[in-house]
Amino acid sequence: MSDPSAPSPAAADETRSRAYYDEFSKGYEKRRGDKIRKGYHDLLDHLEASFVERYGKGKEVLEVGCGTGLVLQRIAQFASRAQGIDLSPGMLEKAKERGLDVVEGSATRLPFPDNSFDVTCSFKVLAHIPEIDLALSEMARVTRPGGTILAEFYNPKSLRGLLRKMGPARKIGTTRNEADVFTRFDSPKECRELTPADCHFDGARGVRIITPFARLVDTPLIGSCVYGLENFLADSPLKEFAGFYIARYTKHQRP
Repeated sequence: MSDPSAPSPAAADETRSRAYYDEFSKGYEKRRGDKIRKGYHDLLDHLEASFVERYGKGKEVLEVGCGTGLVLQRIAQFASRAQGIDLSPGMLEKAKERGLDVVEGSATRLPFPDNSFDVTCSFKVLAHIPEIDLALSEMARVTRPGGTILAEFYNPKSLRGLLRKMGPARKIGTTRNEADVFTRFDSPKECRELTPADCHFDGARGVRIITPFARLVDTPLIGSCVYGLENFLADSPLKEFAGFYIARYTKHQRP
């Protein structure tokens, strides 16, 4: 007989994720941050934020799972409103230090009314949510008709996906490693199948297409060439093999 006072599986997952990211926040920006340019993490932030800019310039944008605000602060430079939400108080503390508009909350229960934003985006977060259908549904709910949902997935059809499956779980702090958080991989085909109700799949962008390991982009000379090539290939057919696959969904206009 189950214990009615025990937390649901979804609540237990959120508790573990919150603890994981609170630990991760302590060293999250060791190789990231405002002063780091043209390296691996800057490449990811640039490709993600510039994709948002295509659809969110001068508009209201929500980032689901904003972390310490590294992408959100870029979004704030071109959006009329840049709102962030994250499950981890530790991550949000750093985002608030950047002066960003952020709130604590769950991706599966967004604390915003229907049709609140023109663009809703999420990067490196959905892969850690078991109830991904619910998270995507929530992102679509708070997006206005005709608006854009940008959802980043971990792609098993990539060099990164292969290396993650073969390699050991990396440490993210003094007491935790990547095995301590739920992680899923969804192929481009599965991303299309995950299109939220009242939306249609409208394209994608690939991030980390040819980079076999992150430190390659941080290497002088070679790194700058890889950085430029990743930018060039992001919207090419090779995006189907990117480590991070950003699906673009458009919410249907009302009749």
